[in-house]
Amino acid sequence: MFGWAVVFFIIAIIAAIFGFGGIAGAAASIAVILFWVALALFVLSLLVSMFSGRRP
Repeated sequence: MFGWAVVFFIIAIIAAIFGFGGIAGAAASIAVILFWVALALFVLSLLVSMFSGRRP
């Protein structure tokens, strides 16, 4: 998920360099959304693993 966020961030930077403002804004928005979703899923899985009692 973080990989996709990085990909969309790079697309946003390249689009901004070439002057495609709408595409850059959309790609940056997607990257931000994917970053926060991945971070939320990571925290959720961390909490579940802490409270489930299983040890790795």
